[in-house]
Amino acid sequence: MNPELRRLAILLAALSAMGPFAIDTYLPAFPAMANDLRTTDLAVQQTLAAYMIPFAFMMFWHGPLADSHGRRRVLILGLGGFALASVVCALAPSIEWLWLGRALQGMVGGAGMVVARAVVRDLYAGVEAQKLMAMIAVLFAIAPAIAPLIGGGLLLVTGWRGIFWFLALLAAALCLLSWRRLPETLPPERRHPFNPTTLWLGYSGVARHHRFRRLALASAFNFIGLFIYVLAAPIFLIRLLGYTPQQFGWLFIPTVAGMMAGSTLAGRLAGQRTPHQSLLLAYSIMGTAAVANVALNLVVPPGPWCIAPLVLYAMGMALAMPSLQLLALDLVPARRGLASSCLGVAQTTTNALAASLIVPLLWNDTLHLALGMAGCVSIGLITYLLSRRHLPEPIN
Repeated sequence: MNPELRRLAILLAALSAMGPFAIDTYLPAFPAMANDLRTTDLAVQQTLAAYMIPFAFMMFWHGPLADSHGRRRVLILGLGGFALASVVCALAPSIEWLWLGRALQGMVGGAGMVVARAVVRDLYAGVEAQKLMAMIAVLFAIAPAIAPLIGGGLLLVTGWRGIFWFLALLAAALCLLSWRRLPETLPPERRHPFNPTTLWLGYSGVARHHRFRRLALASAFNFIGLFIYVLAAPIFLIRLLGYTPQQFGWLFIPTVAGMMAGSTLAGRLAGQRTPHQSLLLAYSIMGTAAVANVALNLVVPPGPWCIAPLVLYAMGMALAMPSLQLLALDLVPARRGLASSCLGVAQTTTNALAASLIVPLLWNDTLHLALGMAGCVSIGLITYLLSRRHLPEPIN
């Protein structure tokens, strides 16, 4: 990959990672936030849902706005808004204000993820697109590893509010970098008007397409199988495994290493195996990890070994992701921004439901978390296999 393309991949990965980075960075601070704001662990946990519900809702609009007004403008405005919302969080005097700040972050936090996928398909197709998506995924995977480490370090030095000041500065820096370095990849003649009729036709076409829906859900549930551990990290690591807020790297570094390995493998298999062959391999890896995770938690008490199956699962999940997303995007060649929005909506909606409803039911027992992972990968596999029952007709 040439240096210019590598720089573009790094920038797109950073833009894609901004939303998830804002989740992981402040996880080590949950106990301190509950104490400082005089509230409960559950109330602080709900800041995740406060972020992800508007994050999911706004996914409907980032892509169509980028299809209408261009990629750069949506990204720059989104990053600027994220910086201001982070300031609201940093200054929050109560949990209610923190919920508000997190909701404002969620409204603009998904712009980078949506637009970055569209930019890749604007520029490349086929094997080249799969390789670039895999490289972005490798770089994207670094964010969850370093985010809680940065958050834990800032918690010691600046307190929990310093974490949100850091997020504000990071968003402002990416905004400036995008303004100076990111090319506009959607020329005016390829743009679509942003009006109710056009949006209705676009979204209804995607909603009626069985194959697109099932590919999107397969990708979403694969991710949730690992993400439930990220959402439950304050309980899983601190209460169940006995780690401190500064030791969150024991979960995030190994699992991110697994994601990087899976993404690297996806890049190497591009052009050598069909997407279906790569996906069967990915589900074999994830299924093995899920079964081993349940078995391990049935026979031994909780300990550091509980993390080992997560590394293997992360590898399979990362291997599957580029193929599933590109298969879905290729169904909507004329409106990739809207298609990327739909993928994001499926992902973040399941994330929000997991954060507010599923994780609190699972987080008090490592076996329950393992069963949650097994259930998610089972749903992911079933929906992917069902998607193959429909021919891949493109959506206009």
